[in-house]
Amino acid sequence: MSISVASRDAASIAARVGEVVFGKPQQIRLAVACLLARGHLLIEDVPGVGKTTLAHTLADACGLEWRRMQFTSDLLPGDLLGVSVWDAANATFSFRPGPVFSEVLLADEINRAPPKSQSALLEAMEERRVSVDGHTHDLPDPFFVIATQNPAHHAGTFDLPESQLDRFLMRLALGYPPVEAEVALLSGQGGRTAPVARVIDRAQLVHLQAACSAIHVSEPIARYVRRLLETTREHPQIELGLSPRAGLALLAAARAIALMESREFVVPEDVQAAWQPVVSHRLSGRDGRALPVGMVAQLLRDTPIE
Repeated sequence: MSISVASRDAASIAARVGEVVFGKPQQIRLAVACLLARGHLLIEDVPGVGKTTLAHTLADACGLEWRRMQFTSDLLPGDLLGVSVWDAANATFSFRPGPVFSEVLLADEINRAPPKSQSALLEAMEERRVSVDGHTHDLPDPFFVIATQNPAHHAGTFDLPESQLDRFLMRLALGYPPVEAEVALLSGQGGRTAPVARVIDRAQLVHLQAACSAIHVSEPIARYVRRLLETTREHPQIELGLSPRAGLALLAAARAIALMESREFVVPEDVQAAWQPVVSHRLSGRDGRALPVGMVAQLLRDTPIE
């Protein structure tokens, strides 16, 4: 697949999602980039701003099978992964897959489930397989988790642990729509009323993801990312600096952004565009709280490109 065709397809996906989710072109573009980079997406915001609509519409636009799982305080790992059921006729156990066996899993309000149920996704998101009763089951390819969560101060929520947050390539916030977009929505021009027409199919998406992973990263770019990691590790107000896995995540997102810009190689601006959504949920201060947006941006400004 040529870079021009890949870029055109990615733009078409974003445009189709934008027909339903009004006034959020940058967030839509980053969500598409996350999918192309074979990552997982965490959308954090107050209820009712379109988090679930964005997830559904993106899956439909790519022709992917999706399932929605509502995370609640009584959710069990088996409800998500599946269970082994005794088959009396054959005197054996048979596995019944859970909702995680889908190409797109919408984990709605993920932080309303207790840590034990949250952790059921760790292997699935990292290894793209699950282990149940001593047996390993492969997940579909592609496999994309879009999780939504309410702000941590809302009642009935459990903080996602660092290991779970690290499984998400990006974290986005939608926020309230701009005035004109909200007026259009209130006038009945937007919103999700039926599945949107797909732009590409599953096979085309796999080719897009392969084209994304083939985007070239030069040694100077790799060294730039390494300096960014080091900046976070040496900062006196940061509890734990970014890990090598965070660096790989940053480059994966930068590759996707480069592809969407019709480039066959990553430039520093691609890394900078990916910085905030990729690292903001991976950094916390010594008080245990997430770093302010301004401090995360300052880390980027303090790191020289060369």
